Amino acid sequence: MKADEYGVLLHTWYGGKTGCDMDYLLERPDVGFSGNVYDAGNRRSYSHDTLPLEYSCMGTGDYRVPGICVTQPDGTEALDLRYEKHEIFDGLYGINGLPHARGKGESLFITLKDRFSDIRVVLKYGVIAEKDVILRSVSVKNGGDLPVRINRLASLFLPFEDGSYDVIHFGGKYAYERIMSREKISDGVMAFSSVRGFSSHQENPSVIVCKDDCTEENGYCVAAAFVYSGSFKTEAEKDHMGQVKLVMGLNPEQFSWTLKAGEEFESPQVIMSCSEAGLSRLTLNMHNVINENIVNPRFYRKPRPVLINNWEATYFTFDEKKIRAIAASARDMGVEMMVLDDGWFGKRDSDLSGLGDWFVNEEKIRGGLGNLVKKVNDMGMKFGLWMEPEMVSEDSELYRAHPEWAVKIPGRDPVRSRFQLVLDYSNPKVVDYIFERISAILSSANIEYVKWDCNRSMCDFYTPTLSAERMGEMSHRYMLGLYSLLERVTSAFPDVMIEGCSGGGGRFDCGILYYCPQIWCSDNTDAHDRTFIQNGTNYIYPVSSVGAHVSAVPNHQTGRCTSLMTRAVAAMCGSFGYELDPGKLTEEEKSIISEQIREYRKYQPLIYGGDYYRLADPKKGIMSAWEFADKEGNEALVCGVIYRAEVTSVRKKLFPKGLDPEAKYTVEKRISCGGDMTPTCENDGRVYTGAAIQKGGITVPIYKGDDAGFTIVITKIGD
Repeated sequence: MKADEYGVLLHTWYGGKTGCDMDYLLERPDVGFSGNVYDAGNRRSYSHDTLPLEYSCMGTGDYRVPGICVTQPDGTEALDLRYEKHEIFDGLYGINGLPHARGKGESLFITLKDRFSDIRVVLKYGVIAEKDVILRSVSVKNGGDLPVRINRLASLFLPFEDGSYDVIHFGGKYAYERIMSREKISDGVMAFSSVRGFSSHQENPSVIVCKDDCTEENGYCVAAAFVYSGSFKTEAEKDHMGQVKLVMGLNPEQFSWTLKAGEEFESPQVIMSCSEAGLSRLTLNMHNVINENIVNPRFYRKPRPVLINNWEATYFTFDEKKIRAIAASARDMGVEMMVLDDGWFGKRDSDLSGLGDWFVNEEKIRGGLGNLVKKVNDMGMKFGLWMEPEMVSEDSELYRAHPEWAVKIPGRDPVRSRFQLVLDYSNPKVVDYIFERISAILSSANIEYVKWDCNRSMCDFYTPTLSAERMGEMSHRYMLGLYSLLERVTSAFPDVMIEGCSGGGGRFDCGILYYCPQIWCSDNTDAHDRTFIQNGTNYIYPVSSVGAHVSAVPNHQTGRCTSLMTRAVAAMCGSFGYELDPGKLTEEEKSIISEQIREYRKYQPLIYGGDYYRLADPKKGIMSAWEFADKEGNEALVCGVIYRAEVTSVRKKLFPKGLDPEAKYTVEKRISCGGDMTPTCENDGRVYTGAAIQKGGITVPIYKGDDAGFTIVITKIGD
């Protein structure tokens, strides 16, 4: 960055070290209809509409996507931000009330001041040098005597060097989230956003911009992930000069904020990383910073218990006896935790009632949770519990007592979804009440895990706690309320691990990961579909954050049947567990599951702590394949699913990474073809060099049928 002779902060370079001031790249021609700042006189080549600004605003003749838009007391939307000062200090900066990266690093604050008012904008940067990570956020201060209104505020504003760029984003839908799409950035603005109050199934608040020749191993690319769980907007713009920039922040369609005299507003944080060695390196950078600086250190790399969830086994129809039977059968197979899902509270025999009444239904759980949990603990198993604390049913004691606590607009019928409404977490009284109920439940028994669900998008944005002219603050104030609740719960019960969930992956973001070390990846547990979902997820988010289970077949979402091994291969790319009724399994199936659990425990340190690589793109061929490589090159686990059989074809090859080229390795392969119960094993007894495996590749096991799951274990021998 460089503050020029007019005090305008210009962006000069983001990439590898050059040892040179890169401001020689700033020269621009005189361009018609691109206005000039007044103090530049007749210097017509100097225009905010053509220069790469470090942060732009409305009102200076820059007609491209701005970073900030503010309504002044006179009703105008003009800002003219100029450099005032900067400061550098040790440590990563924090943000009050919002999740943010923690740990060691350095911080830079650059203060820009409007030339004609007392509005100051502070650009905040946190630097984690060893991870090639920069953190970005913005604060706005009103030093004047009258209120001003922020209408738009981006946390990230990043120009790129000239060239041809692609954007990789992660869209989808319910039960098919974060599907990777790579598109050329063409003239105009490409936007990826959510107005659902939450980050959504439809778009994820993360993105990659890369040169069009960038591959997994080569090329320039930049990733950005918003540390926020509410409505957002990401824009990739190619302007009239052919220049590209990336803007990410709060969605202006659902945001405005009034700053009274002397007040300050802080935006959420963005994690940003750059690689000149392709997408694999970029993924490793993002995995490292999320694991080590976002996820609570208490749970980082901590072995996660293999769990069984009763939802697909029982849905709402269960009693204490049924839950204990599932737990006992699961324990005999090696499962370590019993998780009780929806239906244990209030009048909750379907999804039409009971949400908000967080009191145990003793007709189902006789003797209360304490009694059930003790019996499960006495079996040698841990106990977990599902909750949906942000929602309320109209048929509930809570709604009848406090209808004003539901998000709805007076005089209008509310929009229902799953026949439930959203609780108004912008109201501190609601947050206080829910904290009391959660505390009472978690204090009543030895509950070691909570699945925190959120099963609808928001609508009807209104709260009686705000005046009409400030209603645009409601969406963001909701998130502040949610984060304050999660902060209080995790502080009061630090040993309880919370898994985030929103109908699966409807709120899979770094904001939730700050409090919840893992997130239920998708309600779709079909092994075939999960390879697409998890492939997109793992571009940004680490494997340890992904909730993944083996479920029954035919799959409850798709009706597809796959082998137990294929289902386990997909679920091992995450926090492993089961979603089925053990009472319906054969003895052979139970034996296979016991072996799967032993194998997962063996490889869990490698899966959580190793480097993750994509080896086969599910959208470009007949299989998906991925690898976990030990950081010292001692061992690698390659996993994959082959979607369909091919005849008259050479054997498919994969090119593992992260090995020592000079070392020698053995290779063992297993595959489950079609519906075969017993996998086929291949071990030719040969010794391979790391260089041979990485350059020449290894063949996938021989397969037949559809959706064949396989694993390949590569082990270093000798020194």
